[in-house]
Order: sequence, then C-alpha cells, then structure tokens
Amino acid sequence: MTTTIKSKGLTKAYDGHKVVDNLNLDIAAGEIFGLLGPNGAGKTTTILMLLGLVEPTSGDIEVLGLDPRRNPLEVKRRVGFLPDAVGFYDTMTGRENLRFTARLNGIEDAEDRIEALLDEVGLADAADQPVGEYSRGMKQRLGLADALVKDPGVLILDEPTTAIDPEGVAEILGMIRRLATEGGVTILLSSHLLHQVQAVCDRVAIFVNGKVVAQGPPHELAAQQRGPTRVEFRFDADDEALGERLQALEPVDSVTRGRIPGAWIVGVEPARLPETVRLASAEAPLIGVRRLDDDLDAIYRRYFESSEEKTA
Repeated sequence: MTTTIKSKGLTKAYDGHKVVDNLNLDIAAGEIFGLLGPNGAGKTTTILMLLGLVEPTSGDIEVLGLDPRRNPLEVKRRVGFLPDAVGFYDTMTGRENLRFTARLNGIEDAEDRIEALLDEVGLADAADQPVGEYSRGMKQRLGLADALVKDPGVLILDEPTTAIDPEGVAEILGMIRRLATEGGVTILLSSHLLHQVQAVCDRVAIFVNGKVVAQGPPHELAAQQRGPTRVEFRFDADDEALGERLQALEPVDSVTRGRIPGAWIVGVEPARLPETVRLASAEAPLIGVRRLDDDLDAIYRRYFESSEEKTA
C-alpha cells in the first residue's frame, strides 16, 4: 500500500527541550491515523512540521512524496489543514470565504464543489450569512469545508470537533470516514477526545511528553498491555456492600464503582474472567458484563500512567 506520510527520527527541540522526540510514522493512503495525547504532548508541533511551517531539529519527513522543508508551497497546495483555531474574514459570508480560498489555490469553476461542501458540513442554510455571525461550532464546520475546497490527497485535522454539538460531531466523524473509504483521502487527526479517536481512526499514536509511547490499532494496543483486564459488571441491584464482596473474590485484583447504579469495574486476569463471572453472579443478580480494555480511554490511561512512573 502507498505511503503518503512518513517520518523517521523526526525531532524538534526548543532550547534543548525536545517537544517531539524521535518520531517515526508510516501512514498509508486512505488511512485515518490519530495523534492522541494531552495539550503540550507534541501533536500540534508534529503537524506544523508536516506542513512545512516549523523546521525540524533533526530527522526525515515526507508528505505525498515531498519534503516539506524543501517544497513547503507544494505541500500546502496538496494538503488540506483544519487548525484548532479557525480564522476567517468575518465580514464575508461562508460562501465568499470558500470562494476566496478557491481563488488563492488557483481553482476555477469551484461553485459546484463549494455548494456540495456547504451542504455536507451542514451550512447550506447559513452559507450567505457573514461569518462574524457564526458560532464557534459553525466556524469549525466551515473550516472543514475550507480544508476540502482544493480536493486534497491528505487532510490534517487538529481537534476537528471542538465546540460542535453531539449531533454535529457524529456528522463530522461520518464525513471523515467517507472521505477515507470512498475518496481515498489520507487523514491525520489530532485529538485529546479518546472516544472520538476510537470511533473513526484505523490506527493511533499515543503521545506522552513529546514521545510516541505506543502506536497501532486500538485493539492491538490493548493486546500488548499486561496485567489484569478491566471488566464492567452490571448488577440488578445498587448494593454498596457488593463492592467489598467482589473484592473478596479470589480472582479479583481490584474493584471500583462504575458510572451508573449497579455497575462495578473489576480488574481480573483474562484467563480467569469466566470463573469471575460465575462467582460474581452468585453474589447478586448479574445483568451484563462488558470488557473495557479495548476502550482507548483505558489503553491511554495505562500508557500515560506507566510513562509518568518512569519519569518520576
């Protein structure tokens, strides 16, 4: 499969501090790849290096066969980018802003594409309103349309669902998936929102303190983790004393309260899960069992905590 984004040993340091440390990426055409980590982890700096907006301290980098350091303008022409903070001309309408972007990129006869994009991101009814009247979520939607005007081969999204309502988030994530599966667009998505990354990304790289501590499909990252698996047990009773009884079960490593009444999160060795289910059902009526370790939330938390312990 064709590689569209590649880096080897990519490093960026400021005053001796490595913001991005020895990053290796190999992202295939049509793949949705997530950069996952908290603010300050190195995600945005990585994106700026890919776009040729920040010079790496060391390492190699390639986007669509081009080196962003030597061909920054060509990379920008072929890559769509939605930044975290989107900026538009407030006195111009949404449609006019997209026309302006099309002209800047030398695109003629862009009206049909602009109309289709406005409809796709849910702004058809607001297309002729000044952008200064848009909410932050509407501007974020317009930013996605703006990044797609030039029909890019690679789309880079930095926190693309910021300030968008839940229904809008589902629509945007669906659009991202269609762009990859139907349009063959390679998408690099930076986010700290774990459930959204898991919902749409084929693979993820987990950033901690400038380093990628894990990389791969979420289910493979879960399989690489050692120790007890986390399982949610749901009982047909909200009995506070049940937690103590579950903790006393021989296979159980840990017990914490779940988010809903009657739910408990139990740590148990995977091989002993059937035995634990049998023992737990004897303590109270059991109505549901769900493994949580394929959850990106759980995977990220354990990688982050283990990395923090190493640097402590």
